[in-house]
This record gives sequence, C-alpha cells and structure tokens, in this order.
Amino acid sequence: MTTPSAPLPAGELEQVQAPLELGLVQELLRLFGKAARAHQLYLPNNPIYKQALDNLRAGFLPIWEVTDEVALNFTESEVKYAGSVVLDGGAKSSDNLAWLFYKDGVRELTFVRGFDNEELARLLDILQRVRKASPDEDDLLTMLWQGDFAYLRYRYVDMSVDPSTPLGEGGEHLADSQIDTRRLAEESEQEGAGEAGAEGGRAGVVSMADFDSTLYFLDENEIEYIQAEVQREYEIDLRQNVLAVMLDIFEQQADTAIRDEVAGILDSFMLHMLSAAQFRTVAYLIRESLVASQRATDILPAHRDRLAQIPARLSAPEALAQLLQSMDEAQSLPAQSDLVELFEQLRGSALATVLEWLTRMQNPKLRPLLEEAASRLAAQNTADLVKLILSPTRAVALEAIRRAGGLRTPAAVAPLGAVFERGDVELRAAAVHALSEIGSPSALQALERGVEDDEREVRVAAIRALQARAYRPVLPRLEGIVKGRAIRDADLTEKMAAFEAYGSLCGNGGVAALGEMLNGKSLFGRREEPELRACAAVALGRIGTAEAQAALRQAANEKDVVVRNAVSRALRGQSA
Repeated sequence: MTTPSAPLPAGELEQVQAPLELGLVQELLRLFGKAARAHQLYLPNNPIYKQALDNLRAGFLPIWEVTDEVALNFTESEVKYAGSVVLDGGAKSSDNLAWLFYKDGVRELTFVRGFDNEELARLLDILQRVRKASPDEDDLLTMLWQGDFAYLRYRYVDMSVDPSTPLGEGGEHLADSQIDTRRLAEESEQEGAGEAGAEGGRAGVVSMADFDSTLYFLDENEIEYIQAEVQREYEIDLRQNVLAVMLDIFEQQADTAIRDEVAGILDSFMLHMLSAAQFRTVAYLIRESLVASQRATDILPAHRDRLAQIPARLSAPEALAQLLQSMDEAQSLPAQSDLVELFEQLRGSALATVLEWLTRMQNPKLRPLLEEAASRLAAQNTADLVKLILSPTRAVALEAIRRAGGLRTPAAVAPLGAVFERGDVELRAAAVHALSEIGSPSALQALERGVEDDEREVRVAAIRALQARAYRPVLPRLEGIVKGRAIRDADLTEKMAAFEAYGSLCGNGGVAALGEMLNGKSLFGRREEPELRACAAVALGRIGTAEAQAALRQAANEKDVVVRNAVSRALRGQSA
C-alpha cells in the first residue's frame, strides 16, 4: 500500500514545472500501448510479448535518470503530464487508455521508481481484465485497490457523490459512499436465518423469499446490453489483428526461416481474402506490408522484395482482370468504402487493365469507382500512360489518348502524332482533341498533320482546333486547301470550317483571292458555285478590314439567295 499524503489542490498539479521532456513521456505511453496490446494478444512466454515488456521497461530508464516518480492525469480522451497533453486517445472505447481510467473515477496515476521491475506486469493484467469485465464485475478502482501496489499511487473521485468532493488518495481510505460489502453480506445472512427460524416453526408454511427470482434474473436493459455486446463481439473482424501479429513477427524476428514463412503466409492470405471479397483487409495488408518492409531491421533484400510483391500481385493484369470480372458479374457488391480502399492500392502496372475495363464494365455502381482509380493512376504514372497511347488494344489506346489530353501531358505529343499514321478514325479524332488540349507549340505542330487527313471528321476537327488556337503557321496549308480543287467536292461543313479558319488567320493578304471567288467571273462569264461564294463571304467577314468590306459590298445585290444572305450576315457581323 502507499503511504498517506495530503492531496494537491485542484489544478495545482498542472501548474507544476515539468521535470521531464514531453517526448520521454510520449514515448513511454507509446511503448505502454504496445505492451498492453502484446499482453492482450500473446501468452507470457511469447518472444514478442517479452520484447514489448522489455522495451517498456527500457522506456522508464531515461525517466528515472531525471526523477523518482512521474504523475499522469486523465480526462475523458487525453492523458496529460504537467498540464500538457501527451496522448490523445480519440473516441471513448476500451482501446482509449485515458477513458479506461477516467470512466471508473481514476484521475491521477503516479509511477514510482521500481514500478517497472516489480509491478508492471500486474498493472497490464488489471487493464486486460477491465477491458473484458462485464458490468457486474469489479471496476478498475476496485482492482487497483486489490492489487496492493507499493510503487504505484493513484487518486480518484467517487462517482456516486458530489463531483466537488476532494480527491481521495489511493490506499488511504474509501470514499464515504462506498459500501462494505462483507458487512452487508453478514447482516443479510443473519436476517435470513432469523426469518427462516421464525417461519420454520410453523409447519407447511413456505417463505416467498426462497423464490425471489430477482436475485438471479436480468432485467430488460441488462439483457439488451448483453445481446448487443455478444453481437458486437461476433461482428469483430479478427483478420486485421491476425495480419498485425504476422507483420509484428516479421519485423521483430530476424531469423531468415521465420521471415520466409511469414511472407508465404501473407501471400496466400491475400489470395484467400480476395476470393472472400474482404477488400478492406486486402488494402490493409498492402499498406502495412510496405511499411513493415521499410521498418524491419536487418532485413535481407530478398525479404524486402518479397513483401513488395504483395501489392504487385493485386495490380498484375491477369489477377486484376479476374477480380474486376467477378465484381462486374456479382449480384451485390461489398461496401463502397472497401472498394475505394482496395482501388487506392493499385499500382501503375494496373493502368492498362483498368483502362480496358472502363469500356467493358456493366455495373453502374462499380464504374464510377473504376473511373476514379483510372484518373488517379494516370495522374501518378504519366510515363505508363504515354506508352499506352500506342497500345495494340484499341480500347486501352483510346482511353489513354483521352486522359493524356485531359492531363495536358507534354510527353504525349510524340505518340499522339504517331496515331495519325497508324490509328483508325476514332483514335485520330481523339488525338486531335488531345493535342488541342495540350496546346504546346509542339502539339500544335503535330496537329497540322490532321488538316490533310484522309477522313473528313479528322480534318474538320483539326482545322477548328488550330483556328481556336490562332495558330498562324498552318496558314500555308489552309491557303492550299481554299485555293485547291478538292475543297469544291467537300461538303458544306468542311468548306465552312476551312474558309472560316483561313479568314481568321490570313488578314488582308487573303482579301484578293477571296474577293475573286465571291465576285469574279471565268472567261466565259461563269461564277463559282454558290456554296463556295458564300464561304468566301464568310471568310471576308472574318477578316473584317476595309478592303474585305468593300469586296462584300460588291456582292450586296447578288441575285443568288444563298450568296446574298451570306454577304448580308458577314456585313452585319462586321458592323456589330
């Protein structure tokens, strides 16, 4: 037991100058948490448990070099030392060390030199019992009192009295509201014996006290609580705990055979979890295996590479394709949060498979998640994305072209230019849009090749893209198109696109040629066809100079309705 001492006034402890660096106390609590978890998961003779206990004892050594005792205060969610927060436990749960002490009234805990060697295991055992204790079992305060600690002092409040009551000192006395249960039990037995003796003298009389069922049956609230706790226990996923244990073994056991065995177990475990649709657990394994491979000491390169292969297996084309197919065909999907966590672990090698499945995916709930994964992978792996532009799989190449344009990737210009030579119409049209989105000088130069493409759709898209970018180096190509014979056989859409682009870029230099098309006659007095003259009028309207207006006014009274309307619109557009 501790010796009695006068309790400090409220708030005085937080004003005391801290004799220790906060980092030492924070490290001590971190080691304490790991030791508590090891105490929960392993037997006392387990090497991992022994190592965690030794690490915690080692954490006390720098503290004992400075002071003979260290006092911690507890709030609902925080552990404080000398008024400073040294541990934030988060939500109220049995895993929150601060809440574990606070809920049972313990407000201060003081470790005295010698505690680490004599009574550390006893306290860990008590904390484990408290976590598993039912409401009818002893609380933490009672267990601490029963522990009869010599190197541990604690201060508490009685939860059944006014909160303003001063703190009692652990080991000194009980609060006034606490009950001497042994005395009450003895009195109850004496009263029961007296009643039995009084009624026993009357033959045939039955005491109703013999059938008092309330001593043995639970009320409705207690039954609901037990049912909820049982249900919660059954719903706990132990897989992550098992993975944490295996990764702890891998980190702390440097033996080659042990690490080989653990790596093999983790590899097979991942396959089982994928087949069971435990995607959150798979994501956890991938994240933590990478951390463990970097954090483990004295690790061989072969072992580090083997752990690194665990994420790579998920991103392998064959495995990922089978996984996506099974998801697409499934009647119901796992939780969306689980799928998001899984897709976040995909690597660059998965990009081709993901892009291909974007065009094949039928499940409307899965497709948005796959879109997000594709966008993330493309942004993080631009080198892989650029390579996929020339993929032999058409669906992959098309998606890669679109995303390269969306990301405005300069490195994609060269392969996009190559698409004009080997791609089909849809791929070439997508390449035009992507080059226009990139918009760099080299991209616009590559886009010039689309102006003379074999397909009308590609030519029109390229001309309009270059016009929108006001790319003047394309003017000689446009002039050749406008003055050439092939444009006369083109449809109206292509004619309009070519003449509008030419008029936007040529300036006064194109007025003579366009005016001749609009107003000129051949040797036999014939004019150009109405559609071509109307396009020339539109181009002059785009130029908008005085010379262009003069050429338009010459055709203001044109008899052909198509030409007259085009001239009128061009003049109105200029005046507006």
